[in-house]
Amino acid sequence: MQKHWDLQTDNGSWGLEGTQDNGSVVFAHTLLFSLDYQNVQVPFEITLWFMLASLAKIGFHLCNKMPTVVPEICLLIFVGLIMGGLIYSLNDKSPPVMDSDIFFLYLLPLTVLEAGYFMPGRLFFENIGTILLYAVVGTVWNAFGIGLSLYGICQVKYFNLQDVSLLHNLWFGSLIAAVDPVAVLSVFEEINVNEKLHILVFGESLLNDAVTVVLYKLFNYFCEMSSIKLVDILAAIGNFFLVGMGGVFIGLLFGMFVAFTSCFTKTIQVIKPLFVFSYSYLSYLTAEMFHFSGILAIVTCAMSMKHYVEANVSQKSHTTIKYSMKMCSSVSDTLIFIFLGVSTIGNNHEWNWPYICFTVVFCLIWRALGVLVLTFFVNKYHVNIVTRKDQFIIAYGGLKGAICFSLVFLLPEFSRNKLFIAAITAVILFTVFIQVNKLLKYLDLRQNYRM
Repeated sequence: MQKHWDLQTDNGSWGLEGTQDNGSVVFAHTLLFSLDYQNVQVPFEITLWFMLASLAKIGFHLCNKMPTVVPEICLLIFVGLIMGGLIYSLNDKSPPVMDSDIFFLYLLPLTVLEAGYFMPGRLFFENIGTILLYAVVGTVWNAFGIGLSLYGICQVKYFNLQDVSLLHNLWFGSLIAAVDPVAVLSVFEEINVNEKLHILVFGESLLNDAVTVVLYKLFNYFCEMSSIKLVDILAAIGNFFLVGMGGVFIGLLFGMFVAFTSCFTKTIQVIKPLFVFSYSYLSYLTAEMFHFSGILAIVTCAMSMKHYVEANVSQKSHTTIKYSMKMCSSVSDTLIFIFLGVSTIGNNHEWNWPYICFTVVFCLIWRALGVLVLTFFVNKYHVNIVTRKDQFIIAYGGLKGAICFSLVFLLPEFSRNKLFIAAITAVILFTVFIQVNKLLKYLDLRQNYRM
């Protein structure tokens, strides 16, 4: 009696099926291995994205000429554009958009924590007046300047934008006025600018978070009201101080907790880095829970706990904290900018070119005017003056990025949502691919890569 064996497949599973000469089946199905892609799809694809970005970074650093031509942020967004185009062409639908909750609750804290922990505290507080002037007055100036200018453009009948109200334009201006800390970190830390210039632009990008949050909520509230009273405006001003000071208070509170608890971990060195990350992250989440500034909370926590933590931890724990923060920050930046590129491709845009082009122009004009006017007062009453070259870098280095891109998707539904998304996308792409490259050529500096 002979037996015949055949290799059979069934729903991704491979096995053997055998028959005797009389035709009866003696071995119906033996499972050799199976394929269940749906079970691992999300982590598998995320890992592939990390690997792709890592390979792109390796190629970027191996090519000696590329860093002098284009910064790394451009490469990551370009990779995202390619991936978004492939997803769109294969599925014939828009690629997934970076979820706002994922960005604000998971990715942004990692980047800001590393920046706050390694920020030079003395230099920051020496220039705190200038930073606050740029962050508060400058952001309000940009928001109202851009919003009012765009509203004027909307009154031109030829552009067909009469349905975009003044409040909606001011709302949009509040989103796009602020300097993005993620973009500033990714670009300014690659070039060898002086410490004062770096701390002015980066400090502004951190502190204007409170202004952006207040303006965003203010215009959201105003759009739902039938009439606006003076008491509402005064309440908004008070809310600004509440959002900012609340974030600082929570950051100091959790920083004290880290400093205190790290004193009792001498026999358990391995848990010290966990305290640093968990308390910092809790400060961010707690501030967001009370609608305070999470960025101010985590930066304040990082700055206040740094010296106490370094005094209480061993050298090995300090090294672990340092490189863990840098690794998490790098991973976060990579995901943010790749997703920016991916989200650019799709059907969620309304390309009204006059509105988009004027948005880019007004962002540049009002930013430059604000820096010139505010710097005049800084140089008049401050010992350390801001030079003409530094003023140009501050004005031209007011980069837009993932924060305004994520906030625009939180806007309630109305007829021009897709127009705002398209305008912010265009501003970000202009910022990354034109502003940054022109800035590098102006500075005429070689890249200074961080370990």
